[in-house]
Amino acid sequence: MNDCLILVDLQNDYFPGGTMELVGTAKAAANAQLLLHKFRRGNLPIIHIQHISARPGATFFIPETHGAEINKIVAPQAGEKVVVKNYPNSFRETSLLEILKDKKIKNLIICGAMSHMCIDATTRAAFDLGFNCVVAEDACATRDLLFKGKTIKASEVHASFMAALSAPYAKIDATEEIIRGLT
Repeated sequence: MNDCLILVDLQNDYFPGGTMELVGTAKAAANAQLLLHKFRRGNLPIIHIQHISARPGATFFIPETHGAEINKIVAPQAGEKVVVKNYPNSFRETSLLEILKDKKIKNLIICGAMSHMCIDATTRAAFDLGFNCVVAEDACATRDLLFKGKTIKASEVHASFMAALSAPYAKIDATEEIIRGLT
């Protein structure tokens, strides 16, 4: 099987009490945990992506803080790769592509945060690099955005980005559907 689970930025700062709390992070993480358990039981490849802010003045994912740590609900276990990134695209200036090529991975199951930023950038890059992508839409979270004085609700931001990714970049599916497809 050539499937790999990519968990993007499910870090404490995005959870309640974090410095950049997202809407629905706990529910998204619970679904990501279901995928994680399925991949662990099947001894399938798992890669955790951890964003560490390198930008001056950053307010979250600050190096060596609790907020930058991967949340315990999806914390890596021994043998699971952790790729540290500094940009929204998980492939930019990281070892992710090399790891996937070494494992001869063709299919990526992507989940995490934020839908409109790192999930979008990583999925588009993966597609451009020739991977088949599936985004677990209910295992992703985002936040309200402000544009030209108008607040766009997180649910609308998420839906818009999932719709945009759905052709041709990725198959957008619910966690349970993805799990059924892996059996």
